[in-house]
Amino acid sequence: MKKGTLVLVLAGFFIAFYLYSNQSDEPSTTIPGDSQLEEAFQQQRSDVQVQAEGIVTRRLSDDNEGSRHQRFIVELRSGQTILIAHNIDLAPRINDLEEGDRVEFYGEYEWNPQGGVVHWTHHDPAGRHPGGWIKHNGRTYQ
Repeated sequence: MKKGTLVLVLAGFFIAFYLYSNQSDEPSTTIPGDSQLEEAFQQQRSDVQVQAEGIVTRRLSDDNEGSRHQRFIVELRSGQTILIAHNIDLAPRINDLEEGDRVEFYGEYEWNPQGGVVHWTHHDPAGRHPGGWIKHNGRTYQ
């Protein structure tokens, strides 16, 4: 092996070692869904399809006006809180949902001064709107 090639190989090894050894096992404080929701909130945007995850901080009573919705508050890693309004006339209720549980969700964000609400966490029977979902304890509710 030539001397110049050996130097390049060693340099590559040390660069790779440095990058590997400086990786953190800690999760990042912000995930892409957090950033998207934070931006939509700050810009007071609505009708935004979002996917994110968070911890259930509060279960609320069902909204039984019109279509019935299971409601709960989720806190994102960023600290922002979001109301999830899950239509239980079109999708199954999450019966075993508890405060402290992690959920992942995909739906439509609507701005409000309290942090916003995500709805359309279910399929669209008419097929005109992107289908949403909630994932909890290995099960998908849609």
